Amino acid sequence: MDQRAIGMFDSGVGGMTVFKELMSSLPNEDIIYIGDTASFPYGGKSKETIIELSKKQIQNLINKNVKMIVIACGTATSQALKEMKHLFSIPIIGIIEPTAIYLKKENIKNIGIIATAGTIRSRGWEEEIRRKIENSHIQSRACPLLAPMAEEGWIDNEIAKLVIHEYVKDLKDIDALVLGCTHYPLFQRLIKQELSEKVKIINTGKMVSNEVKEYLKKNHLENEKAHQPNYKIYLTDTECNFIQVASRLVQDKTIIKNIEKI
Repeated sequence: MDQRAIGMFDSGVGGMTVFKELMSSLPNEDIIYIGDTASFPYGGKSKETIIELSKKQIQNLINKNVKMIVIACGTATSQALKEMKHLFSIPIIGIIEPTAIYLKKENIKNIGIIATAGTIRSRGWEEEIRRKIENSHIQSRACPLLAPMAEEGWIDNEIAKLVIHEYVKDLKDIDALVLGCTHYPLFQRLIKQELSEKVKIINTGKMVSNEVKEYLKKNHLENEKAHQPNYKIYLTDTECNFIQVASRLVQDKTIIKNIEKI
């Protein structure tokens, strides 16, 4: 048993889609979330910058005595996870490997991936999926406008609909579409409208929450079953639309009203 919190970070509000899944699957666990809103967006930054930003937020979480860390960001996972595991001894989980494991388990081989430009450029998703799944066929698309639109709360208007149409219209003959940026589940309804009904939309937050749950159980790090969870959210810059978008997503005023600046 371990009463310490699970730590998480993302460049902004996108990681709250993972936060929401952790709340659901791990109802007895405390969670500390950092939204690095002062450095948003991560998607267009260099690998060296992403590594430095990730290092800073992981150290912030370690200073808050967390028991493990979730990199709830596709860009940071693809470009900094390996380096962070070398630098820190604390358990660190990203969003890519748990999702690739799920795709293999489900025997899904025709896969579409949408993510930030930095993530697509890194080929992190493609390399991990090909390591796990032989003869996989992958179509990747960079969607640089979606994360900024999510941060603005433009997730269900006509502009969002047109942008999503342009990004996914050429994805053909896929069985699943991986939402390779944690902001993208905010557009899931519109994305689904653009695809064939047979295409499975993969929300990485669900795979990550399952991985975290399994890791905690295997390593005897679970909190008490009767524990009432405590959630804490920190932002590196509070002059943003994080609260508005997160409120719609989590729908828990108690959590959102306690946001602090770090």
